[in-house]
Amino acid sequence: MFRSFKIVTFICDENTSEILIAELSLIGFNSFLIQEKGFEASIPVEDYDQQSIDAIVTAPGISRSTHYYVQEVRDKNWNREWEKNFEPTIVDDYCRIKTSFHDTSRPYPLEITINPKMSFGTGHHDTTYLMMQHQLGIDHRNKHVLDVGCGTGILSILAEKLGAEEVLGLDIDHWAYENSIENILINNCKRIRIIEGPIGKVQSDVLFDIILANINMNVILKDMRSYCHSLKPGGMMILSGFLTDDYDLINTNAINNGLNLQKKRSRNKWCSLIYTISTN
Repeated sequence: MFRSFKIVTFICDENTSEILIAELSLIGFNSFLIQEKGFEASIPVEDYDQQSIDAIVTAPGISRSTHYYVQEVRDKNWNREWEKNFEPTIVDDYCRIKTSFHDTSRPYPLEITINPKMSFGTGHHDTTYLMMQHQLGIDHRNKHVLDVGCGTGILSILAEKLGAEEVLGLDIDHWAYENSIENILINNCKRIRIIEGPIGKVQSDVLFDIILANINMNVILKDMRSYCHSLKPGGMMILSGFLTDDYDLINTNAINNGLNLQKKRSRNKWCSLIYTISTN
């Protein structure tokens, strides 16, 4: 049985696209396809709220020339669109994210195959790209990794390919949960376990060397304390899913929870941060 989705196509400029994507991610949209003059956003039919979208589009700072239209599709049709539009992503000329139908004549040191379906996290969005850049610069060997809001499982898969001993991914969305498991099998990963649910599903006595959280500002602020409680002394946390304008708010919250900023990256107004936690 296929799931139905609302596909909302926004016609707008690039700056407005960035703002809208950030706001839409807060109300349940978890898949975005960038187009020449705007983008498409998808959400399960049962989560669609017309009033919330109208409030976002008419908010101060949104170009008055912005407009959108809505259509309803089944998941099978959306997958076909992904296959027609999905192009490989290359991160730092080292890691390639592709689908099973892409040409692989030129090898890369790391290859990840993702069949994205309706899940967010294909490497195309700036926040996923930033997270992967950070990961490529971190020693994952023999580490225990937690991937919060794992989406397609792309960051979990990268963690294993970088040598992590054990990876736990979790996501509250059932579609993301199933898609992660599928992508883990496609990439022949053996050390990743996926569970469906929030951070509270993680056992309180289980600690991690690395925590990955590419979600959104509100969830990060709400769950920051829980992330810190799950981090080993001296452990590392990588955050993204928010705009550079939100940096001060995120950083203040992180410092208040005992984290120390190590590195900051930005790409097209999106931000990603690496923190360590005190060994005391």
